[in-house]
Order: sequence, then C-alpha cells, then structure tokens
Amino acid sequence: MNLENKTLLITGIDEFIGWRAAELAIAKGMKVKGLQSSAVKDKQAQALGVEVIVGNLNDAKTVQKACQGVDIVLHTAQIAQESGAIKEFREINVEGTINLAKAAKSAGVKTFVHLSSILVYGFNYSDRVSESEPLADETNPYCKTKIEAEQALLPLNNPADFGVIIIRAGDVYGPGCIPWVVRPVHFMRQKLFAYASDEHGIINHVYVDNLIDAIFLAVEKETYGEIFNITDGEQTSWKEYFTRLAEISGSPAPMSLGKEEIKLFLKLRVQGQKLFRKKADILPESIDFMTRPYACSIAKAQNLLNYSPKIGLEAGLQITKEWLEKTDIQNLMK
Repeated sequence: MNLENKTLLITGIDEFIGWRAAELAIAKGMKVKGLQSSAVKDKQAQALGVEVIVGNLNDAKTVQKACQGVDIVLHTAQIAQESGAIKEFREINVEGTINLAKAAKSAGVKTFVHLSSILVYGFNYSDRVSESEPLADETNPYCKTKIEAEQALLPLNNPADFGVIIIRAGDVYGPGCIPWVVRPVHFMRQKLFAYASDEHGIINHVYVDNLIDAIFLAVEKETYGEIFNITDGEQTSWKEYFTRLAEISGSPAPMSLGKEEIKLFLKLRVQGQKLFRKKADILPESIDFMTRPYACSIAKAQNLLNYSPKIGLEAGLQITKEWLEKTDIQNLMK
C-alpha cells in the first residue's frame, strides 16, 4: 500500500505516541484525523494540519464520525497505568477498542492497527520471547486488558474487507514520554528514584520514531492478521538505562535498592498521599514494570517487515536531552 494521500485516523493523538505519529504521517504526505478525549491540544493539532474530533471511544456517534473517509486507523488510545480498577481499564482498553474497530469496519476502513504491548507476556517471560509464545496477565489490569483487546480484535480480521495488524510495542521513550522519561527524571531530581539492585533484567526500549517506522512498514506491506514485537532490539540493563537518563537530565545518579524495599517505600508513600487527599504519583506496582528480566525477539519484524531500528539508544537519548533542556516537566506531572 502506498501511504501518500491516504487518510489516517489516530486515536489518542493528544498523547506522546499519537502526536509523534501524526507528525511523521504528515511528513509522509498523509492526511491525518485525530480522535482525543479532551480539547486540551486541539489547537496545536489543527495548527499541524490535523482534523480533530473530541469525544469518547465508547460513544457510537463520535467514533462513526471519526472513521468517515478514513483509509487507516492507528489506535493508540489506552489506559496505561500500572494498577487500578479493572472495570475502568476494560471500558477503554477493550470495549473502546472493539467499538472503534466495528465503527471502522462499518465505515469501510481497510486497515486497523492496534497498539498493544509486550506486557501481554507479563513480568517474567522467557529470553527472546516471540509472538507465538504464551501470554500472561499476572492479574494486572493493564496486562489483562491488553490481552483481552487482542483476543477480541483478531476475529474481526478479514483482509479482503478489514485488515487488522497488532503491534506489541516495547518500552517506548523519547520527547514527551511520561513513564520512561518524565516520571523517572522528576523523581531523580528529588533524589527519590531507585532501581532494583536484586534484578538484573533488560528494558525493552524502543525510540518512538522507530516504533512508528515499524507501524508504517506493517501497513505498507499489508501484513493483515499478523502480530509484531517492536523494540530497538538492544539488550540494555535497567541500571544502564536509568543511569544514562540521569546523566542526560543533569540529575543525581539513581539509588539502588532491593525490589521489596522499593515496593514498601512506595506503599507508605501512597498511604501518606491518601491521608492528605493527594493523588498517588507513583504506585508500588510500577516496580513490576521496571524489573522485567529479558529482551524480546524482533526477528519476525526484521524478517517480514525488513524492520531495522534507525535511531539507537545514544541518539535517542540525545534527542530526549535536547527536549528536556527546554521543557518544564513539572507541568507534565500534574
């Protein structure tokens, strides 16, 4: 499929990944529509040349309107917290996804790309885990609902009419990223950040542009019904990543503590915040997300898509450093 002049609908366009996807799609000569849950960034999106629709994924009229005249849907909107009520996760991550997919199919959309996550493998998967290996929800609402969304979407795949592609993204970082850039730097600057000393695992980082390159390759090659792990393909330890992040942000070097010690500290922090009626700024469950053990395999994407990450960790961190130098991240933490 030639992407030039195609109309792309991006959900969650007001978020980190959706926004960068819009910029890169427009640079490729695509027309972009954006669906977002609030009007916060609509003027910026319109200035970029995006047609903005504000509304909820579960509102039938909103998604029907958003899908009209669209060739490709890139669905990035999700609840991506480490914990919370399963009902709230399911409402957006599963029900909203299927509502959107059915509206897209009804509107004649030919390609539906769903942004999933390598967290469908859980927190303790095998080394070089591939797309064919078992999934594990770990009783975590994010992991669980990302699995449920995939399982509900795949039966809708019908390449002659409506093609579904699933992208299991790694730990996406870059300018604007909250979980892997903004939040760690925020706590490093307060000398409150620690990585787990008793865990020697790997962060499956993927620079945001590399992820979007892979998505466009999958659409161009019309790989309908396929699932792809997408990371930078590097074996970077959690210690190395967070140490480098501290360096580029001018933050104190992160501390090293036992996993259970960090969890206990965060539990006490959350209890204290509740006492003062403050929203928890980091949950104990986040440590499970930051202590996963191994690198995922990207062999399938390399073989079927000719995917080759163009931006390595050093280059990606340098771009992120330049963004941090001109950004007040405190506003992003509110």
